[in-house]
Amino acid sequence: MAELAKNTVNITTVTAEEKLTPPWKEAWQAFCKNRLALVGMGIVIFFIILAFIAPMIAPYSFKEQVLTERLQAPSEKHWFGTDDFGRDIFSRILYGARISLWVGFFSVLGSVIVGTFLGIVAGYYGRWIDSIISRFFDIMLAFPSILLAIAVVAILGPSLQNALIAIAVINIPNFGRLVRSKVLSVKQEEYIMAAKAVGMKDSRILFRHILPNSVSPVIVQATLAIATAIIEAAALGFLGLGAQAPTPEWGKMLADSKQYLVQAPWTLFFPGVAIMLTVLGFNLMGDGLRDVLDPKMKQ
Repeated sequence: MAELAKNTVNITTVTAEEKLTPPWKEAWQAFCKNRLALVGMGIVIFFIILAFIAPMIAPYSFKEQVLTERLQAPSEKHWFGTDDFGRDIFSRILYGARISLWVGFFSVLGSVIVGTFLGIVAGYYGRWIDSIISRFFDIMLAFPSILLAIAVVAILGPSLQNALIAIAVINIPNFGRLVRSKVLSVKQEEYIMAAKAVGMKDSRILFRHILPNSVSPVIVQATLAIATAIIEAAALGFLGLGAQAPTPEWGKMLADSKQYLVQAPWTLFFPGVAIMLTVLGFNLMGDGLRDVLDPKMKQ
């Protein structure tokens, strides 16, 4: 009898400890069990650190030209070789990490803010407001994303800032529809009905109850969208619609070096690998976050 009572106390204690475990800590523990997600996070952190310390570790300026050393193969002096203007590719890769991550983060941030706002309004109020916003999303999604981005940049003019705006615009419908679908299910919960019954203002319901319970899928989508944004920025740079010379944007570096594919393949190889690794890191990390935060993926 005493042993049974002791086991009951132990079970009760374990249950109480599990209940006291913060959700973020539980999510972090689950994330750490995913080795690929940790690898992805490591890659992302590595490139973020490179972006911050680029001025301290870059052996040359990203725009320093030495024409007598143009198209030199990788060596002890130039680890990644030089481009057609004699600029050190390793230094340009380091500074390019700043640009690609900056475009990725801030374009997605703009998409999240605008898309989340429109999605919450459409899902919560419904009726004609929902119809107008949903049709707006449908129209934008009817165009291929890269063509829509090209159209936006063509209107605003080719530059890195306008490329950022274009990437932010084309990703708004993705976040808007995601948040709208989540809000449609959350607003049917009993606690939302109770909040309306006691006369709580819509703004308070939206920002204190609905938004916090709709943010998980947005975090996952934002992580994956950063990878897409980096590719789209590189594509616009490759087409000459993004960053302009001598800015060391990875897509622009590929565009400037495509004619030297046979003569100097390293001028394309290293920027391409940088893009691939960064995108891979965000995709692996995003998949890990999806497994942790998406209830449908939990076993």
